Amino acid sequence: MALPVLVTGSNGQLGNEIKKLSLTFNGLKFYFHDIDTLDITRFDELEKAFESIKPFAVVNCAAYTAVDKAESESEKAFLINADAVSNIAHCAEKFGSWVLHISTDYVFDGTHHLPYRETDYTNPLSVYGKSKLAGEKLLSEIDKMIIVRTSWLYSTFGHNIVKTIRRLALEKDTLSFVCDQIGSPTYAADLAEALMRILSQIATSPNDLSIAGIYHYANEGICSWYDFACSTVELSRLSCKVRPIETHEYPTPAKRPSFSVLNKSKIKTTFGLEIPWWKDSLAKAIEMMNLG
Repeated sequence: MALPVLVTGSNGQLGNEIKKLSLTFNGLKFYFHDIDTLDITRFDELEKAFESIKPFAVVNCAAYTAVDKAESESEKAFLINADAVSNIAHCAEKFGSWVLHISTDYVFDGTHHLPYRETDYTNPLSVYGKSKLAGEKLLSEIDKMIIVRTSWLYSTFGHNIVKTIRRLALEKDTLSFVCDQIGSPTYAADLAEALMRILSQIATSPNDLSIAGIYHYANEGICSWYDFACSTVELSRLSCKVRPIETHEYPTPAKRPSFSVLNKSKIKTTFGLEIPWWKDSLAKAIEMMNLG
């Protein structure tokens, strides 16, 4: 009998990638919900969903991700990124469900010079980062939880940085991108595959609490936003010129970490993952966008 899995925020980039993978995945039965069918900020509504589905695991892809807007909408950011996560944690504990929750590199302040490990000191610079860290702390109060921090997420679905770069490159002769913010892009399809691997391992040993905890996942390699934009334009075969600028030349409401590369050794070792290089995954995503 297939084990039930509840996926929240299923209409987003990652949720859509999980939907796509779930079609060829045996042993698990997925229940996909977004705000239109399940409001996770309402505890009573969420509890009813748990009673109905009785999920063996929950994959929480729901998040408030408008980084700059969060500076003026802090209540909304904390409601979705923290309060709703607390709701999931309480329901999961009641029904004995595992929770896989997606967090962010923005919980760090970017002062490191080496890739961040899961145990490194957190010090978010933005409301968005603070709200995501608050969610992590609330979820960490239960035993059956896995938090996966990721960075610079994009996919072939929805609105994202790759589609924005491609659109702007068609409209303009020159684009400017910051060259002093360093991180690792993450193709949501690769992250979705990693989450499926984690779910499979939990399904095999549902009472093995040794795998609970925080993990980091992003594509291999590092780059600046300028490098990423250059590669997107190049792989899209567009002729737009990309100009490097510094962060102070492009002020934004939210402060971002200047270095947020994540150390991924823990997730690779624990779940036997091989993670693709960011440029290979970007090429794959762009090829799919061109076909679409």
